Amino acid sequence: RVKPWKDYRPMFITDARIARGVDFWRQHEAVLARAEQEYGVPAQYVVAIIGVETFFGRNTGNYRVIDALTTLGFDYPPRADFFRKELREYLLLARDEQLDPLTLKGSYAGAMGLPQFMPSSFRNYAVDFDGDGHINIWNNPDDAIGSVASYFKRHGWVAGEGVVSRAQVNGAQADQGLTTGIEPAKTFGQLRALGWSSHDALPDDLPVTAFRLEGDNGPEYWMGLKNFYAITRYNRSVMYAMAVHQLAEQLVQARGVN
Repeated sequence: RVKPWKDYRPMFITDARIARGVDFWRQHEAVLARAEQEYGVPAQYVVAIIGVETFFGRNTGNYRVIDALTTLGFDYPPRADFFRKELREYLLLARDEQLDPLTLKGSYAGAMGLPQFMPSSFRNYAVDFDGDGHINIWNNPDDAIGSVASYFKRHGWVAGEGVVSRAQVNGAQADQGLTTGIEPAKTFGQLRALGWSSHDALPDDLPVTAFRLEGDNGPEYWMGLKNFYAITRYNRSVMYAMAVHQLAEQLVQARGVN
């Protein structure tokens, strides 16, 4: 069973992760600023993704990528097609980057480097952000930062827009507004008709992903905007996207304080 939000959130939003994130941000400030300028993705979201995925490079995975992808591609029928495709992409990536495919390490599912890109994501979205002629997301933070920003931009991130809006709900129909999947299925106007409201000025025709989380103080109602949906394209989970968003907010706060 999926953990409720009140148990999920503390796994990712910790003092240690925030402190390490502020350090990472300071260390790579110029590159993060350049990524923000080029792709429109604020630094704190790029830092938060790398923080949630690998604790800033501390846990990038110890499995040989070729072993992980081969095992899942040939011994795990439910997703064999997906992993065989990833294996093919991986071999092409190794050829393109002139890397030895037998040496690269990643997660048990073949996700690689600081941002944990699958091989197909690497080939589609990773960028050589420091201009050295190679894309290295394993131990080059510049390339990892540029690649995360590139990924978000290509998945619809809108510069200068918000990510979520907290909702107040009234009446018995409120839960009819909840989104079943992750795609924004209803507009804010439709939710308003079901008793939802927000302190943010949202247009009625705005498509949102409407969800409820079990927080420390009871249920919380939220509306995910276009940028929230962009985060879910990294990992198709409302709680994942919310953890990234709230870690990003905490990083801004912590950075302002010290």
